[in-house]
Amino acid sequence: MESLAYINGSWVAGNPPFVGPGDHALWMASTVFDGIRAFGNSIPDSELHCRRLIRSAEVMGLTPTLSADDIHGLVEDGVRRFSRDAELYIRPMFWASEGWAVPIAESTQFALVIREAPLPSPDGFSACLSTVKRPLPDTALTTAKAACLYPATARALRLARASGFDNAIVLDPFGNVAEFATANLFIVSKGQVFTPTPNGTFLDGITKQRIAAILEREGVSVTETVLRYEDVERADEVFATGNYGKVMPLRRLANREFKIGPVTRKARQLYWDFALGH
Repeated sequence: MESLAYINGSWVAGNPPFVGPGDHALWMASTVFDGIRAFGNSIPDSELHCRRLIRSAEVMGLTPTLSADDIHGLVEDGVRRFSRDAELYIRPMFWASEGWAVPIAESTQFALVIREAPLPSPDGFSACLSTVKRPLPDTALTTAKAACLYPATARALRLARASGFDNAIVLDPFGNVAEFATANLFIVSKGQVFTPTPNGTFLDGITKQRIAAILEREGVSVTETVLRYEDVERADEVFATGNYGKVMPLRRLANREFKIGPVTRKARQLYWDFALGH
């Protein structure tokens, strides 16, 4: 089994159609979702992701039809339907089926999609500086994990890949580093770890928060601060954190090569120790 969906109270294999051309979500983008990983017989931080989904729905103006605990229970149920060693990407979502511009909150629908998705290779990735910027909080739903934010991410990735890179560093509207196009960003300088201060222009990721807390607990200083692109260029190590790949080293930024350094390796190992013991 490669994919499983929970829709209208039942589990269905594959990718069943459940949004029509007249649904608000399809033409007015009222979809919010979250991403959860399962691997090694563990579903790390699933509860936190389910709670964030509820918050995202409320930001979108939707009325969640299930609680975070209900969704977490469905996630566990769905994961048990796959083999114990499966590496899975789990996507619970809410959307509105009715409304004109403004979604009708009472028309909120729910689905949960689970599919097999191997974790990416830990060898690392390349990136460049993007011309695409993250939006201000008063111009977009930046506090939600909303589907309507992702076309800008896709644009940043298309431009980067057209230039021969895997990913891109995206700035905030003030010209400071926000994150990678698809993940949060950390740099290491002289043994200390720095990451952009959350300012409402990008999501302060759950995996990012978890990595920072784990490193601090192990005696590694982690500081949220304003970072410029030049800070990333001069760093000793750079790594990304996100739900899909967890901890991924940056190997090349524009023309500069990076080695996978000791702090990056430690962050990845500590996260795996946490996740597999969760």
